[in-house]
Amino acid sequence: MIPCSRLSSLAELCTTGSWEGRDVTAEQIATEGLTTAEADDRRRRGQANSAVSGTTRGYATILRTNVFSFYNTVLFAIGVALLALGRYSDALISVGLGLVNAMISAVQEIRAKRKLDRLQLLDRAPVLVVRDGRDVEVLPDVVVRDDLLRVRAGDQIVVDGPLVDGRVEADESLLTGESEPVVKDPGDELRSGSLCVAGGGHQLARGVGADSYAGRLTAEARRVTTDKTPLQRRIEFVVRLVIALTVLMSGAILAQAALEGFSLLRVVQTTAVLSGLVPYGLFFLIAVAYTAGASRIAERGALVQQVNAVESVAEVDVVCTDKTGTLTTGRLTLSDVEPVAGRDPTPLGAFARSVTTPNLTTVALAGALPGVRWTVRDEVPFSSSLRWSGLVTDDGTWVLGAPDALAPHLTGASLDAPSLDITVAARTALGLRVLVFARAAEPSDGLRSSAGQPALPALEPVAVVALADELRPEVAETIARFRRDGVDLKVLSGDDPRTVAALATQAGLTVGEPVAGAELDGRDDAALDRVVARTTVFGRVAPEHKERIVASLRRQGGYVAMIGDGVNDARALKAAHVGVAMRSGSAVTRDVADIVLVDDSFAALQPAQREGRRIINGIAISMYIFLARVATQGVVILVVTMLGLGFPYSPTQVGLTLLTVGVPTLFLTFWAEPTRPDPHLLGNLARFVLPAAIITAGFGTAVYAILYEAVRQGFSTGRTPAQVVSEFESYTGLTYTDAEFSTAAATIGAQTGLSTFVCLASFALILFLFPPIRLFAAWTEPTDDRRPTLLVAVLVVVFVAVLFIPALWSYFGLTGPALPVFTTVLPALVLWFVALSAAYRFRVLDRMLGIDQLPGASAPH
Repeated sequence: MIPCSRLSSLAELCTTGSWEGRDVTAEQIATEGLTTAEADDRRRRGQANSAVSGTTRGYATILRTNVFSFYNTVLFAIGVALLALGRYSDALISVGLGLVNAMISAVQEIRAKRKLDRLQLLDRAPVLVVRDGRDVEVLPDVVVRDDLLRVRAGDQIVVDGPLVDGRVEADESLLTGESEPVVKDPGDELRSGSLCVAGGGHQLARGVGADSYAGRLTAEARRVTTDKTPLQRRIEFVVRLVIALTVLMSGAILAQAALEGFSLLRVVQTTAVLSGLVPYGLFFLIAVAYTAGASRIAERGALVQQVNAVESVAEVDVVCTDKTGTLTTGRLTLSDVEPVAGRDPTPLGAFARSVTTPNLTTVALAGALPGVRWTVRDEVPFSSSLRWSGLVTDDGTWVLGAPDALAPHLTGASLDAPSLDITVAARTALGLRVLVFARAAEPSDGLRSSAGQPALPALEPVAVVALADELRPEVAETIARFRRDGVDLKVLSGDDPRTVAALATQAGLTVGEPVAGAELDGRDDAALDRVVARTTVFGRVAPEHKERIVASLRRQGGYVAMIGDGVNDARALKAAHVGVAMRSGSAVTRDVADIVLVDDSFAALQPAQREGRRIINGIAISMYIFLARVATQGVVILVVTMLGLGFPYSPTQVGLTLLTVGVPTLFLTFWAEPTRPDPHLLGNLARFVLPAAIITAGFGTAVYAILYEAVRQGFSTGRTPAQVVSEFESYTGLTYTDAEFSTAAATIGAQTGLSTFVCLASFALILFLFPPIRLFAAWTEPTDDRRPTLLVAVLVVVFVAVLFIPALWSYFGLTGPALPVFTTVLPALVLWFVALSAAYRFRVLDRMLGIDQLPGASAPH
């Protein structure tokens, strides 16, 4: 009979003698299982072991949210209106970047969805169930609750439930990180996702499908948990702020336009210009920078699967890592062999070479010790239940096993036991794996009982053998670099805390007192946070422990990366800001990770972090340029409109931002240095952008007003040369006799001067950010990098070409080259340079506007 006292899941049978309405004994359950009709009934009731369905967003939702976001919807509406009015180039400029960015985001999310939807912890190999009293081979998703499954060596456990009979050694390393198989007796729980490595028996299916351990892990792994990075949140904040200001400004300007009777075309064009104040190009730039950064990181051994992880990894200040497979190679190394009572341990090398089924221990010993292969007459291979292995040879009987497994059979206890115990305890305290090598006291003794079962004879201890996990060669140096960079490390392992602590010490970590996972159970968040803050090494931790530790670090303000290789790490990888998997790890872990280390090298994180810092610094520089342009343009529009001098931009002129913002930010992003990111980015942005915007807008408005009045008055006198009149008729599409001609001519002439001034000033702003000489070093110190200066020179040449080539100045809505434009713009540019230099050097506007109190204001230039 099955021991009902241990088999709690069959409580109904034990207490009532019946099961599911049938009068049966436990033996009948173990042999008959369910009938086909009962299995079909459970399947109809939804109690089958069905694969976990996807929990990610559908394709339609992904496309809708990415393509029809708030930002893009505004742009699309403007684009449709412009297309209806035949302004095709204006529509392309207004909508193009937003659409491209939306498609890039959608493609990235669809790729991630496909990976997550494919996640399955369980394989699809057939299993044996007992139906109608006989074994039937079925697929795992045909198994139902209360089925009896026959478990054999090599089978994967596909459901949760107790072992009914027999004995099983279960490899749960995939689930818990425990490296040694666990012996399961009748009544012990077998968890789905584990592997039967030895033994056999019957299992009762209780947890199936989404209710099973593997099902819950799979569902958790599929959960979409993309975090926005700090830089993304800052950019989103800035963009939302700009949108709010643009909406307010648009309302006032469009109200004025309605009062003045602007045409529908002018209203739509004005709206397109105002919507262009939103720096959508930043999102496009981020996507391009992330993609290029991911490509460079891949060359260093790290495959980026979640594109924003390129930047996110640079923010990491806490790294949590598993032990086996991440810090270690998964192999063992021989630490030392200590003879007992002067006996010769030389046969140990021959023993290791003679086993027919090598394991990690014998491979390590054979590689480190000399010896010749013996002729073996009998062998008992190692198993978790025995915890020893042995050989019967012509030279005697030899055994290698755990000290406590061999201790009852050791002879000469009065002489050997004290020294043996001390030697074993000392090495165990160091976290080493300790074994005892022994020989039979009588050479003729074998390793089996009269019934043929493995049995130990009287033994004489020969040597104490200590082995250690083999560290990956680059780990110590990588940890040292992380510590120099101010990055903390936590080791989370399913192994014994002492073993993990010894390995961490060997890797160069300051360990302190290790903590076992059981000590975390029952602690509330506050108590857990205190333990996590002071502890470096955690051992015997389950997946839920790892997840809680990562969550605790996040609560305490840490930016957390989790490195793992097993399914037991998947939940923690999802909970971390950055999940990192080893390529040799499980498929589930690789698919949920943001970054995969393709060479299984812990050291690949260092270049990934440097590349991330380069991306952050490059995008930060781009924000200076983007926001200076946006703020300048917004102030100019507001002031010019309030003065009643027309509208200072047309949508085609806004296209010049390709030269002033688009091209420079693209190059400067890729040229950025991998220094530590600016922790006071928003404060320093304010300190740079506000003076630049106010002074540039002030001089730009003055240039616009001067040229506007000069052109309008010139046409009102009636003495304008016929050639000039003809040119402005071609610019405006109006004739000289039209009532609106002088206003339209004044507007396009003033717009040309304003665009010329703002473009040249924008190029000069790059030199403020990267001063080639002391003359430009008002904001920051001079740089040895001459690439930004060369970029500015090229941009100036290209812009001059725009001013002098008819096809180009016509495309951008400008007039042809005119002397009054240059005689107004160039002196204004010199005065602008002097004023802005003074504002930066003496922080004049910082103090006037109170932004000298912002974070980072005291940072050296």
